[in-house]
Amino acid sequence: MARDVVDSEVVESRDALVAWLEAGCKPTGPFRIGVEHEKIPFYRADRSPVPYGGERGIRALLEGMRAELGWERIEDRENLIGLYDAEGGGAISLEPGGQFELSGAPLEDAHGALTELDRHLAVCRTVADPMGIGFLTLGMSPKWSLAETPSMPKSRYEIMARYMPKVGSRGLDMMFRTATVQANLDFSSEQDMVAKMRVGLALQPAIAALFANSPFTDGKLNGLLSARSEIWRHTDPARTGMLAFAFEPGMGFERYVDYALDVPLYFVKRGDHYLDVAGASFRDLLAGRLKQAPGERATIADWANHLSSIFPEVRLKRYLEMRGADVGPPERIVALSALMAGLYYDACALSSAEALIKGWTAAERQKLRDGAPMLGLGAEMRGRSLRAIALDMLAIAHGGLKRRARLNAKGEDETVCLRPLEAIAESGEEPARYWIERYEGPWGRSVEPAFDEAVF
Repeated sequence: MARDVVDSEVVESRDALVAWLEAGCKPTGPFRIGVEHEKIPFYRADRSPVPYGGERGIRALLEGMRAELGWERIEDRENLIGLYDAEGGGAISLEPGGQFELSGAPLEDAHGALTELDRHLAVCRTVADPMGIGFLTLGMSPKWSLAETPSMPKSRYEIMARYMPKVGSRGLDMMFRTATVQANLDFSSEQDMVAKMRVGLALQPAIAALFANSPFTDGKLNGLLSARSEIWRHTDPARTGMLAFAFEPGMGFERYVDYALDVPLYFVKRGDHYLDVAGASFRDLLAGRLKQAPGERATIADWANHLSSIFPEVRLKRYLEMRGADVGPPERIVALSALMAGLYYDACALSSAEALIKGWTAAERQKLRDGAPMLGLGAEMRGRSLRAIALDMLAIAHGGLKRRARLNAKGEDETVCLRPLEAIAESGEEPARYWIERYEGPWGRSVEPAFDEAVF
């Protein structure tokens, strides 16, 4: 998330929380696509991580980006921690270990996502190259230990870092050592949200397998295709997972609000100050009886910020976020937006996707989710491989994009953006397998060449 929400309107009831989510409905469109991606910076000279401070640190990188873009500053205790375009063109933020994130603008199609990404990476190169900084296209830091990984000066991350080890074994790895790509999509109504939520949740394992791109940890193979995806299984069960309740009768905005209310808080922000209330109940804040913040009442900002600290495979805000993919090279970043637009923004495709997942049980969906990090496209459910499911999913999305018929300057529709994923599914070879073969072969069982080859 690039910026904390600052709406100070007091929330009087649970119904107001439901109404806030429901206000995200776009009955008449237009439906947009938002793309977010993280990339891990490093110094090219010695393959070391980039700290926050110093002449060639993350702060200096942000200052350089600001000079190029003219975007506004985001600060935390006078530390520059991000930038945003006051014209609504997106934002740049920092993840806990210095992962450099672009939260893109709401765009009309995957072609727009490609243009935005190309522009962003060009500015990154302009600023980072003279500083000797490169960016990895891997879903997890391949070399540095947690102790070697720098920490960014963001108050909310300090609170999270203290809390994470209390609720899971891999939360700090998630925060400091992973990188993802995410697509954000609109819905027209509560019914449309539920259909898209269910399709997205059921198919996230297929997405995780297609994007699996994190086979290294601590300078060696970790035995997984997507260590990032596996780490999420051991982060915090109260706020992660496949949301089995979303498939039950009665699913809607109210049901999601009840779920979110039961997820413990991390913090309450008042002015520029973050109150550490980790583990406390939002229900208590709503009722004005939060012990750690006497007399404080919940605001819309508290609610929006709380929703951003919940991490299921598909997250509901005033739009839906697909959260299952490791980051990769630019063409795969754009491919995720094309995939989801093809599935979601064509009525026939969405109906076909619903039919594809119809009848899957919670246990079967969970089996695919549990198997994807290690087995990738080889994970199975009901005797079908995840590869077969992914091929069906991609065929549905391809048809949806054809019918959308959004053309670029060359007259090509968005199916051109889907090709990298179609090639992976057709070959059955997840991206991580390429890097594993490099490691076992020409790299001589060293991850050092990743800093030359797995880069933006």
